[in-house]
Amino acid sequence: MNYNSIPDALQTKVRIAIISALYNGEKDFNTLKRILELTDGNLSIQISKLEECEYVEAERKIEGKKRRTIYHLTQKGKGIFKEYVEMLHEIVDSKTDIEKEKNENKENDICFAK
Repeated sequence: MNYNSIPDALQTKVRIAIISALYNGEKDFNTLKRILELTDGNLSIQISKLEECEYVEAERKIEGKKRRTIYHLTQKGKGIFKEYVEMLHEIVDSKTDIEKEKNENKENDICFAK
C-alpha cells in the first residue's frame, strides 16, 4: 500500500481512531465513546461507514433490560489497518534513511574540502 492507495475509510482521524481502539479486541459502544471522546451521533455514523466497508462488525445483545452493541474488527479490517501502519513505518524509515544519507554526504563533503 502506498499513500495514494489508502482506502477512503481510513481518510478520517475518527475512523482511524476507532479501528485503532478495536485492533486489540472488541469494545462496546459506550467504551468506544468514552475512549475516543465522541458524541453518540458521530460515533454511530463513523462506525456505520466502517461496517459498510466490512472493516467492523457489530453484535447486538440484550442484557437484562438493556441493549448492548459490541464491535470488533473483521479480518479485512485488521488486514487493511496493518497495511496502513506498515506503510507509515516505511515512510518514517525512508525519511530516516534519507537523513542518514544527507549526513553521510555532508561528512564526505567536509573530507573533500580539506
